[in-house]
Amino acid sequence: MRHRFPHIPFHPTSYSSGDHTSSVLRWSVVRGASASAAGILLLVGLATGSAAAEPHREDKIGDHGRALLAEYQTQTFAAADADDPDVPVDTDFVTLIVATNPGSTDEVAERVESFGGEVNGVEDQLGYLRINVDFADVERVEDIDEVLAIDVDELIEVPEVAPRTTEAAGDVDAEAPGPDTPDDNPYMPANEIGAVDFRDRHPQADGRDVTIGVLDTGVDLDHPALQETTTGDPKIVDWVNATDPNNLVDLVNDDFFVFMSDVSGPTFEAHGHTWTAPDSGDWRFGLFEYPVAGAEEDDWGVLFRPEDGTILVDLHQNRDFSDEEPIEEFSESRDVRHFGEDDPDTEISEAHAFVATGLDAHGGMVHIGLDHHGHGTHVAGIAAGHGLFGGQMNGAAPGAEVVSMRACYSTQCSTAALTDGMVQLATSHGVDVINMSIGGLQALNDGQDARDLLYNRLVEETGVQMFISAGNDGAGMNTVGLPSVADRVMAVGASVSAETWAANYGAEAVRDHGLFPFSSRGPREDGGFKPDITAPGSAISATPVHTEGAPVPEAGYELPPGYAMYNGTSMAAPQAAGGAALLLSKADQEGRYVSPAELRAAIAGSAEFHDSLTALEQGNGQFDVPEAWNLLRHDSPVDDVTVTGPVCTEQSGQLVTPGSGPGLYNRCLVDDGGHAPGETQTYDLEVSTAASGTQRYRVSVLGDEDVFQLPRTLRVDDGAAAELEVTATAEQGVHSAVLQLDNPRTRGVDHTALLTIVAGAEVADSWSVSEEVDRAGVDNHPVAVPPGTQEVTVRMSGVADTSVLRWVAFSPLGPTAEEVPPGDCYTGRPNVECDPLVRTYTDPQPGVWDLAVDASRLSGPDQSPYELEVTLTGGE
Repeated sequence: MRHRFPHIPFHPTSYSSGDHTSSVLRWSVVRGASASAAGILLLVGLATGSAAAEPHREDKIGDHGRALLAEYQTQTFAAADADDPDVPVDTDFVTLIVATNPGSTDEVAERVESFGGEVNGVEDQLGYLRINVDFADVERVEDIDEVLAIDVDELIEVPEVAPRTTEAAGDVDAEAPGPDTPDDNPYMPANEIGAVDFRDRHPQADGRDVTIGVLDTGVDLDHPALQETTTGDPKIVDWVNATDPNNLVDLVNDDFFVFMSDVSGPTFEAHGHTWTAPDSGDWRFGLFEYPVAGAEEDDWGVLFRPEDGTILVDLHQNRDFSDEEPIEEFSESRDVRHFGEDDPDTEISEAHAFVATGLDAHGGMVHIGLDHHGHGTHVAGIAAGHGLFGGQMNGAAPGAEVVSMRACYSTQCSTAALTDGMVQLATSHGVDVINMSIGGLQALNDGQDARDLLYNRLVEETGVQMFISAGNDGAGMNTVGLPSVADRVMAVGASVSAETWAANYGAEAVRDHGLFPFSSRGPREDGGFKPDITAPGSAISATPVHTEGAPVPEAGYELPPGYAMYNGTSMAAPQAAGGAALLLSKADQEGRYVSPAELRAAIAGSAEFHDSLTALEQGNGQFDVPEAWNLLRHDSPVDDVTVTGPVCTEQSGQLVTPGSGPGLYNRCLVDDGGHAPGETQTYDLEVSTAASGTQRYRVSVLGDEDVFQLPRTLRVDDGAAAELEVTATAEQGVHSAVLQLDNPRTRGVDHTALLTIVAGAEVADSWSVSEEVDRAGVDNHPVAVPPGTQEVTVRMSGVADTSVLRWVAFSPLGPTAEEVPPGDCYTGRPNVECDPLVRTYTDPQPGVWDLAVDASRLSGPDQSPYELEVTLTGGE
């Protein structure tokens, strides 16, 4: 495996025969117990490099962090293994994720330790710490001048990627994919980003010599499409777990930790049975509960000797470890074991592949590693699968290797494990690109949380580019989640083609190219450019071989075990990561080093912008691998340009520079400086460049060109900021465009910024609109809700019996304002959880709301008419 970048050591909690304490990373075991208090984990990220302090928000922990602290202090936690009363759990501590001033790691650590806090992890070259402090000491951490930002460790849900179905027949007669399916196909639509065409033109640049890190739920080690690369090398080169039993959130939620007690051989009594050890020595013993079809019991005995790291699992379930072989580390021996035995007469596999790792936490324990969810296996298949269904069907980069980094349990992930896993992948496993298809939406998504700052630093310092799903919290604006909002991360939205609608869903589409309604939209709270690009967000890909096939019933065909049709930005991000692997593979063959900045510029500058979508929906547009290579191969870097524009939102006073950001974003009420419908306003942007001398940039916009008027050229002098005047005439609605600054001396677009104007409908007694929405399409209706409003009532009418419509109300702060998850709140659907025709929102947040109306793929007509009426009660 090639190591493209300098190796930076990182040491997660794992068994070691030597001293665990090092100058690079230090861990401590949780001690003590409390039944009345709760705890959380703090992570501290340090930005290193220049001597100057990074800009940061005045409020270091934010409303979201404070809400988590308040919630945790009302909870009581128990260890995942509740049967063992001897497991020590200290729930009086809290764990944060904190960014500090450059060069102040030691100083911050000393301050934390001075009031009794524990510094459990330090990564000096990246300035990354992980600490535990008492709840009462959180404010003392905030008061440290060198601390820039604080995140509170929390659980993030693994995205729900199985599409909702009705079991009804689809509109299109689709055929199932199989061994005869060609590589260019709509089931795994990698060629919609040009991946197949690129590989056909450059057969040796199929991802070989590139390693993709997959930070997720783990990857199934038995799946046939994830066994070998196109060159016959092992596909999965390492399988690592990032969860940590010293982190309270992981400790109480990760059921794959095996908690243990001391025993001595040759025989011992435990859990009501007599067990036989392989010798008379001292061991640690525990039970791992994991039901497997055909197994005699649900529990599997596990024996561990911390002194030499020996791990034994009673796979015969005879309570005798003397007939078991020790399990070695996967990275050293590719040792894979199985729970249960496969029945060759059945299509599904009854054997579940796993790896095992010894840990020194809590006196010695074991972690069992496998993909119990399927999300990570599906993602890996999209990025780098080879020979799906035993035929020609591939993921985007079938020649690439994969490192599986597990940071999630069955349905949830801790932000601490995701952060540790990302650090490990970028610094210690030789990966060249990382995919993370997990994130969470917060109201203030301005890219300034501690994880955002750390991910930016990781990309810059290690040279490893990250592709992260933009989120499934659309179709409202300003819904891109953390940490994909980080500046140097590429946030990927989920597109879909008419061919894929037909093949994967049995549905007839109205548009040749569209965006899934759930795909999160931009901009960032500070007007920042998100999402960066789109990629196909639907795919039939690999799942663990012990799981049943999962097609969309409306498609009218079955899938064999180990394959499923999933959709989400979770599926879009690995398409992009695989596409990037192709570019790096080709560059490597030509002896070229491509920096993350060059890679991002080439991908963004060559993306295909679709006029049928808004800039907020698609960012720069659809990833185009061949066109990106056309930019990269000329080795012509773009200028380093900075744009600063006015930002007016309900939270713009909380930004690093209040009222200012890297784009133009006006979503305020008119009385607060907002843009009234039909009004013309002028906005002043500042543009500066790091290029020496005087530069002249061509100025253009993609998107709502009729709304935004700008000069055609802009002169920027070295060391000075130039003023760029934007004149906007906006009717009621959401208006957005991509501002492009292009220096004719360089080959690509030098800089892009988002321009966003939201002109909310002014409601007197009531306001209504009559429209038609395309099947699988979205209409956005911004509505102004003034301070003092007591209730907002929304009514939908005029909907045809065959139409399947819904609206989702999004708060001025970004996230949905629906109390009940809106997934099934469609007209024409049985057993809905909410009223699809009338809903009232009490004590609404003042500001401009976004009412997003979408028509399901199951809606009958191509265009569905509707009327939406909004009534306000109270208000100034």
